[in-house]
Amino acid sequence: MTDDEGVHVETEAERLTRNWNELLQELRVAQTGVQILTAFLLTIPFTPRFDDLSDGQEIVYLAVLSGSVAATALLVAPVAMHRALFRKGQRPWLVSAAHVCASVGLAALAVTVSGVMWLVFDVVIGPSWAWAAFGASAFLFGALWIGLPLLNRNTR
Repeated sequence: MTDDEGVHVETEAERLTRNWNELLQELRVAQTGVQILTAFLLTIPFTPRFDDLSDGQEIVYLAVLSGSVAATALLVAPVAMHRALFRKGQRPWLVSAAHVCASVGLAALAVTVSGVMWLVFDVVIGPSWAWAAFGASAFLFGALWIGLPLLNRNTR
């Protein structure tokens, strides 16, 4: 469809298709990283050094493993939902649900990676550095994933 000046005006169906395709591209990038992280975390208990972890470190390990599995489930969920609803006329709901899953999944990934930073630093050099690494990681994710987009949104 074009307007009076010959410029293409996007229909609602075209907008939904474009939004869905953009979401899928974003999810492809995130899924690879979170799946590798989850696979890596699943192998850690089978390493000799795992027995050296303190009770607190084991709890943090289980928390970051759970976060990684949750992030994986959330970032892969839109694909499963699409498969279940294929050709059922649910594209508006699907785009909305995929957006929520992607947002929550990315938040879970950021918290999980920051938790992994805490765990690694705690094991290697102690709790003071672990908290600094956690804080720096969380700050970096927040600045890049929230701060910069908000800054850009406010300048336009």
